[in-house]
Amino acid sequence: MAEIEAIARMVNQLARLPGVGRKTAQRLAYHILEMPEDQVRELAVAIFDGKKKVKLCPVCGNYTEGKLCAICRDSQRRRDIVCVVKDPRDVNAMERMRDYNGLYHVLHGVISPMDGVGPDDIRIRELLSRLGEGEIREVVLATNPDVEGEATAAYISRLIKPLGVKVTRIAHGVPVGGELEYTDEITLMRAFQGRREL
Repeated sequence: MAEIEAIARMVNQLARLPGVGRKTAQRLAYHILEMPEDQVRELAVAIFDGKKKVKLCPVCGNYTEGKLCAICRDSQRRRDIVCVVKDPRDVNAMERMRDYNGLYHVLHGVISPMDGVGPDDIRIRELLSRLGEGEIREVVLATNPDVEGEATAAYISRLIKPLGVKVTRIAHGVPVGGELEYTDEITLMRAFQGRREL
C-alpha cells in the first residue's frame, strides 16, 4: 500500500529534524493524525510563534523574546565574569547547575575547518567587543571537550590573554558514577590535571 501524499509530506518534514529518523518521523506523523484537531493547531501555532518571536539577545547571543534576555537583564548577576558557550542549550545546562551567577556569551558554533566554520563565522568579535568595555575580569571557556571545542577555546584564549583578562577553562574529567577502568586516557589525564585540594 502506497503512503498517502499528505502523510508522506509530514514524514519528510519531521525527518528533517535532528535526531529524528524516518521511522520516528513516521510514528510522529501517525500520532499527530490521531490527535484532536485543536491540539494539532496549538502545536503548529506554538512552533510558528516560537520561530517568529524568539530572537538573539544583542548582548550575549542567548535566545530571548524581549530586548535583552532574562540573564542580561538580571541586575543581581555578576558583571565581571562571562561564561563562553557554544549555543543556547549550553546556557540552560549551566543554569541547571545553579552555582554560576555571572553572564554568558553564546558563540553559536565552534571553529571547525572541516565544516568550513572559521573564527569569523561565530560570535568571537562580539565577545572581544564586550571585553573592550572593561567590566569583565574573567572569561570561563565552557565549550565541549571535543576537537572543535578545544580548538575554539585555545583560539579565544590566545586572543584574550594579551588583554589582561583572566581566562579559565571548565575542568573535564570522570563523570560521577563512572569507572576508571573504562575511562579513556585523555579524560583521565584531564581529570588528573584538574584535581583540586580538599
